[in-house]
Amino acid sequence: MARIDVVDEKKPTEDLPEEIDGEGEEALSPENESKNEEEIPLGEMTKDQLIEKISEVQASADANMDNYLRSQAEMENMKKRFQKDKQDLIKYGNETLTKQLLPVADNLEKALDHSKDENPLEALRDGVDLTLKGLMNVLEKAGVEAVEAVGAPFDPNFHEAVSEQEDDRVTPGMVLKELQKGYLLNQRLIRPAMVIVNK
Repeated sequence: MARIDVVDEKKPTEDLPEEIDGEGEEALSPENESKNEEEIPLGEMTKDQLIEKISEVQASADANMDNYLRSQAEMENMKKRFQKDKQDLIKYGNETLTKQLLPVADNLEKALDHSKDENPLEALRDGVDLTLKGLMNVLEKAGVEAVEAVGAPFDPNFHEAVSEQEDDRVTPGMVLKELQKGYLLNQRLIRPAMVIVNK
């Protein structure tokens, strides 16, 4: 025989959990309804819901494509600006140095003009001396300095030995004579000094 459970009608309803009513109210709130609509799988959506979803996705895709195209255009503009700045830097990078060298050229012209005077050799020597001093001042301002050579120990990092000579008065390995000056640009060697070294 089947067993039938009889519910006591006199049993109070206070024992029933109260959360059921609360959950029911929460489930029916407009916020949860919209959440539930958003969480509906595509396979279970109605035709209208699918059309709305497609419209939202299309709008988002259009916005993303617009942002992408704008970014690409900005990148192209930045590349063009960079190329132009680079070309200008190469083209006019030595403008300051060139302006400083122009007075040196002027002094050479004056020295040549003075060489036509009564005492041309002395005038030419003075003019060339002043011009050389002016040139060295310009180079010093640009960060150029001469490499120490004569009387200094031979250093292959800064000196290029052309030949050796023997001099008893000088310590072996010292530079006896400088054939061509060496130069540093901002502490970096740009030309070694050509020297003769003592044996």
